[in-house]
This record gives sequence, C-alpha cells and structure tokens, in this order.
Amino acid sequence: MSISPRKHTQQVLVGNIKVGGGAPIVVQSMTNTDTADVAGSVQQIMELATAGSEMVRITVDREEAAQAVPEIVNRLAQKGFSVPIIGDFHFNGHKLLEKYPDCAQALSKYRINPGNVGKGKARDPQFQQMIEFAIQYDKPVRIGVNGGSLDQAVLTRLLDENRQLAQPKELPLITREAIVLSALESAAKAQELGLGKDKIILSCKISDVQELISIYQDLSSRCDYALHLGLTEAGMGSKGIVASSAALGVLMQQGIGDTIRVSLTPEPGAARTKEVIVAQEILQTMNFRSFTPMVVACPGCGRTTSDYFQRLAQDIQGYLRDQMPIWKDKYKGVEDMKVAVMGCVVNGPGESKNANIGISLPGTGESPVAPVFEDGFKTVTLKGDHIAEEFQAIVERYIESHYSAQ
Repeated sequence: MSISPRKHTQQVLVGNIKVGGGAPIVVQSMTNTDTADVAGSVQQIMELATAGSEMVRITVDREEAAQAVPEIVNRLAQKGFSVPIIGDFHFNGHKLLEKYPDCAQALSKYRINPGNVGKGKARDPQFQQMIEFAIQYDKPVRIGVNGGSLDQAVLTRLLDENRQLAQPKELPLITREAIVLSALESAAKAQELGLGKDKIILSCKISDVQELISIYQDLSSRCDYALHLGLTEAGMGSKGIVASSAALGVLMQQGIGDTIRVSLTPEPGAARTKEVIVAQEILQTMNFRSFTPMVVACPGCGRTTSDYFQRLAQDIQGYLRDQMPIWKDKYKGVEDMKVAVMGCVVNGPGESKNANIGISLPGTGESPVAPVFEDGFKTVTLKGDHIAEEFQAIVERYIESHYSAQ
C-alpha cells in the first residue's frame, strides 16, 4: 500500500520547531514529574530530549508549578537544551497566566482543553483570557479536545438538535461530532479574538482506536489547521504500543498528522523515555523519518536454541541508540543505516547482504563461525568468544568510513 501525500496544513512555529506546512512529523512527549520539583523536572526533560523528544509538555496545575516554569527553562538553557516546553493548563490556566507573567513568557506553547477551561458562563470569558495571553506573549496554542473531558455544552446542544430529527442519529455519532466540533468552534473563536491560524494546533484524543481514526479523518477533511495525533490513555506495555501504532499508523498512512505523542502508561520505575522511542520507531518503520540505525533481527526458531543472537541484537540496538546523540552531529546520514543480526544460515546471509552491515550467527549444529557482510559482500568471518566485541568494532569502522563528518 502506498503512503498518501501529506495533507497540507498551516505551519506553526513552536519555539524553534516547525509543525505542519510540510515539515517532518514532530515527536512530542510529556513529563510525569511534579513540575514544582525543578530539579526532577529538568532531569526528566533532559532525558526525554536526549532520547529524541522534540517538544516536551509539562503540567502547570497550580501556583507552585507556574512559579517553577521559568527556572526550569533557564536551567535547561544553561545545560544546552533548547527543547520547546509546552504548558498543559486545565481549570485555572487563565489565573496562572495572569498571575505569573514570567511563566507565560517562558513557555513555548499553551495547551488548552475546551472541555474544562471553564464551566457554564465562565467558559467563554476564561477561554478568551487564555487566548489573549497567547496573543500578548506571541505563543501558539494547542486546542486539545479529550473524549474524557468533552465540553458538555457542545454535546448537549447536539443532542437537543438530534432529538428534533425525524431519524435521530446514534449516540456514538453525536459524540464523535461533538468532539470534532468542539475543536473547530474553539479554533474559530480563537481566530475571532485575533489569534492567527499559524498559532493554532488542534487535537481530538480518545482511547478507542477505530473512533480516533474516524474522528481525525473527519477533522482533517474539515480544516487545514496543524494536527497533533495521539491515542489518549493508550495503556501499558505491548497493549499501549500496539494500540498507538495501529491508530497513528493508519492516520499517517493517509497523510494526516503533523506531530505525535505515544501516551504510554509507564511500568513502575520504568523510564519515561520509552514513549519517545516508540514514537520514533513508528515514524522510522513507516519511512517517514529516520532517527537511529535500525537493527533487523530474526525471531528465532528451533535452529536457534542459543540466545546469543538475541543478546547481540539487543546490545547492538542499545549501543546504536546510545551513540546517536554523538553521531547525529558527527556523521551525516548515519540514522538511515540498517544493521542485521541473524541467528542461522536460513535467512541470515540473505538479510545480512540486504543490510548496510550484517552478521549471520551460527544456528544449532552449524559451524561455529559468523560471516559478516558489508554492502552485500562478505568481508570477514568471526569465530571464538569475542564475536560481539569484534562485530561492534566493525560497525564503528563502517560508520567512520561510510558517513562523512558534518
């Protein structure tokens, strides 16, 4: 199946990052630290940025958090990190932006949820206040609708209109329309207040894969705002990865989406950076962008009763990713390199020849030797107890000789 051309959307500048307008799809993440914990938040943001997150969202939920934002941004700059920081506001964002102008200025973008920016008569004035602050400080805004906090006024209005129809629509259709309309009406209101289209990004997140796909297809067909994709509350482990990959993959295949986040629930004690790695791998495996050399490895079978090739593949993939912060500034194009680590003679030589550099390890009962292929040709055969170290050295030499210095 071919990839549809990217749908043209209005370009938005977030800090130093271009979103939409044909720019590469951007990877975003979010911290789970207490924003008031400056040291902890700075450390996690640096970890996320080092892993490849190009924008990082932080919670700004109370005065202590708002007070911490300028110091967080300053410390990041002192450490050489220029990643744009996005403020996630709910319920009281208008008050925090008014009381803490240094916070309003330090952030690169504001995220506003029209479902909880204010209730009843307070909604429109409070939404207006936040948009006016965005205009005052020249900041872009993501109007982020969420199925779990949908603007009930919009939903109620559509339900009332639906009751008057001769053939009323089913509730899921009305809810879907309410989500899309909440985003579009809020964006239109923001423009009426003076916020330019080049300052607006929209998102409509829910946790159901098929519904999310339908919502973004509808949203994309009705506007040319830059769109942020994400399956909210994706879940833990393989479930979260599979669900996000399925939803985002289908949409990007259709040319929809300008920035993405994979909202994984981290396992206890696990690094927050996994959501960044998954987002990058979705983009790279679909050939939208390249971030780090990718390792092709076989799944193993009865011919590979030893786990040696698995450990080698894991070690090489980790080594390549760990080196990328250095290599990306040193070697042009190294992120496109493909490395094969195969477990036996069935597919090993073929896959190794198809990669830039590959190794075919001996399977069960095979001769204890491992041929290495570079650009389709066998260059050396490794044997003995130091195959892993020798192969890593070969990879390093290949990079030095094949990728020019910047």
